[in-house]
Amino acid sequence: MMPFSSRDGSFTPFVNALFIAVSSTCVTGLSVYDTFSHWSTVGQVVILILIQIGGLGFMTLMTMLSMFLHQKIGLGKRKILMQSAGNLTLSGIGSLIKRIVFGTVIFEVLGAVLLATQLIPATGSVGRGIYFSVFHSVSAFCNAGFDLMGYFEPSSSLTLFGNNVVVNLTIMMLIITGGIGFIVWSDIAKFGIHLKKYSLHSKIVLSATCILVFGGAGLFLLFEYNHAFADMTFAQKIMYAFFQSVTTRTAGFNTFDLTTLSESGNILTNLLMFIGGSPGSTAGGIKTTTFALLLLACVASSKNDRSVRVFRYRIEENTVREASSIAFIYLMMAIISCLIICAIEPFGIKEIMFEVISAIGTVGLTLGITPLLTTASKLILALLMFAGRIGGLTFILTLSEREKQIPIERPVGKILIG
Repeated sequence: MMPFSSRDGSFTPFVNALFIAVSSTCVTGLSVYDTFSHWSTVGQVVILILIQIGGLGFMTLMTMLSMFLHQKIGLGKRKILMQSAGNLTLSGIGSLIKRIVFGTVIFEVLGAVLLATQLIPATGSVGRGIYFSVFHSVSAFCNAGFDLMGYFEPSSSLTLFGNNVVVNLTIMMLIITGGIGFIVWSDIAKFGIHLKKYSLHSKIVLSATCILVFGGAGLFLLFEYNHAFADMTFAQKIMYAFFQSVTTRTAGFNTFDLTTLSESGNILTNLLMFIGGSPGSTAGGIKTTTFALLLLACVASSKNDRSVRVFRYRIEENTVREASSIAFIYLMMAIISCLIICAIEPFGIKEIMFEVISAIGTVGLTLGITPLLTTASKLILALLMFAGRIGGLTFILTLSEREKQIPIERPVGKILIG
């Protein structure tokens, strides 16, 4: 809120400052202001720090501080870290945290170097080009979607660099790397190209990611060929389609005007935003593993198979139930929020649903109505961003820990479904 954080030296209204703080910390990217035009360098750095904290995770940073101070990591903290970092066991948490921080620095520095080759000439300044490169590298890796391209044109995101191959590929690489999850990094670093040695989690994540990225790109190319991509060459259409497919996985950058999307493209964008990235990553959404398990459960149910199996493994029933609960919680939060916002805003369901799913999936893509929303709607979106970053699994674990287990089984009741 402070005057030194705004470009014109004025106080920023509390609700708007809170909205940006939540969006930054929850690595969403929805904003009521153009980041470069409204915020001073100090304000931009505050946003950048919040993005980095939100991307790594608060518990990761606290654990690093504890390790630096040579404090022991208790069992309770290890259990929380196991969930937040995406580890499957309580052992090896310390080494995993070190790999997370080291890997984050390596990828962000590499991304900044590649972006600098394009942004230094574009800005005409070495200092500004490096600063912009670091900001966008961190924002992309953390799947945040905040940008400083208002320097060239307010609220333009990456539209002015839509045909720049280096910028597109670098941003996509950072988004995917940050969105596959830290445990997948460990398997890739440990086993290299020997995919058979990967954990079941990594196999599902990588398979789902490839299907969603390439499948999404193919569908965007099909739907927008004569719509949003109509005036582009075929090579440009392919690059724009892939970028759109990747950025919907909770990143929030855009290389063209999203209001030009066809109705089919809009629905596909909502679906991909709802799915999001992978567990233990910087991404949001219901997660790729949740989506994969729901599909596998549907296939098993259609075959009247009582077990969900994948890659020669059987998935525990409790895990499938948790996946169903997470998807249902996200869906109900989105529906209820749409109902409330539709009742108080003059916009259509298409625009409102887009913003709601973008918020709960911590994506940051927008059709441009966020700055025009009332205070109540902004607070609802802020709550959705907060809930989306915490994750539906946190709610489930909290409820399950408080629930008292009944020592006896209830009689079996039968109902008709479908």
